[in-house]
Amino acid sequence: MMEERANLMHMMKLSIKVLLQSALSLGRSLDAEHAPLQQFFVVMEHCLKHGLKVKKSFIGQNKSFFGPLELVEKLCPEASDIATSVRNLPELKTAVGRGRAWLYLALMQKKLADYLKVLIDNKHLLSEFYEPEALMMEEEGMVIVGLLVGLNVLDANLCLKGEDLDSQNAESSLQQKNEAITSFEGKTNQVMSSMKQMEERLQHSERARQGAEERSHKLQQELGGRISALQRQLSQLHEQCSSLEKELKSEKEHRQALQRELQHEKDTSCLLRTELQQVEGLKKELRELQDEKAELQKICEEQEQALQEMGLHLSQSKLKMEDIKEVNQALKGHAWLKDDEATHCRQCEKEFSISRRKHHCRNCGHIFCNTCSSNELALPSYPKPVRVCDGCHTLLLQRCSSTAS
Repeated sequence: MMEERANLMHMMKLSIKVLLQSALSLGRSLDAEHAPLQQFFVVMEHCLKHGLKVKKSFIGQNKSFFGPLELVEKLCPEASDIATSVRNLPELKTAVGRGRAWLYLALMQKKLADYLKVLIDNKHLLSEFYEPEALMMEEEGMVIVGLLVGLNVLDANLCLKGEDLDSQNAESSLQQKNEAITSFEGKTNQVMSSMKQMEERLQHSERARQGAEERSHKLQQELGGRISALQRQLSQLHEQCSSLEKELKSEKEHRQALQRELQHEKDTSCLLRTELQQVEGLKKELRELQDEKAELQKICEEQEQALQEMGLHLSQSKLKMEDIKEVNQALKGHAWLKDDEATHCRQCEKEFSISRRKHHCRNCGHIFCNTCSSNELALPSYPKPVRVCDGCHTLLLQRCSSTAS
């Protein structure tokens, strides 16, 4: 059964491929006389008949693929038109003719793949008509549905004649089977010739293998002596290797000791370098501190000199402040006389008149004539030199001379 399914699958693929190629060359419009289309329906009929159960009736045994196709009407309401049309054809007298008419109508509606997919999806219903290993019950059925989808691009205009559909009997199928058998015989002959070629090649390979075995035997004999000599050399080399390993071990131990000493020296050198770097850093800090100390000493000397100068200025300012305080006290002790209170000059006691006018001394506040108050001096309370009497002039000059000394 598996081999039959494989052959049917191959024939279905080939028929669909030829049908599509011929349809593309003719503009995708086909009629019932188109030879590739007739071949396709023959292959399709064989696929539907594969594994079909024989049903017994009172007339006899019945084995028709129209039975499973009638299930489509129940599973898919869209197919009711096809079933009705097939039943209404009065010329159809056999179940085979009705099945062929159903396939024609489904192809013209471009629904053949969809209707068969509905059947395959309901395998529990198909099991009533097909054996378990039938093509429609296995995975090949779904593959055929996928192939049939490509036929939806075709436009088929098929004439349904009952006599023609019923009369497509064993002669056409026998002729097609004979053609298939002829093609299979040609393929078988090709396979047999290739098998003969393979047998010849196998014999040639066997002779080559025997020659290779003989050469291998000779080589083994030749290599036997060489191997024994090499084994002796190998034993000598092993002895030399053991002695060299001992020497190498001692050298490794000596090297490890030297490496430990070298590492110790490196560590000591690293510590000394670190200490040296620290000493250099400390020296650098010491130089910086010394430079800072020199700058601070210089600043201190400058500040001391500035303080001395400030002390001298301060002492002089204190003396001036004392003089200013005394002058202010003297001014506070003398009242500013009014013009009406003096009729005579306080120093010369001459009477004031229109020609001898009154003048105030800006230091003591008394009233003098012009002759007795002709001097001018700078006082703390006045920014510019002002009029003072002769007595205040003499007193102030004495104080200034004593202060300067």
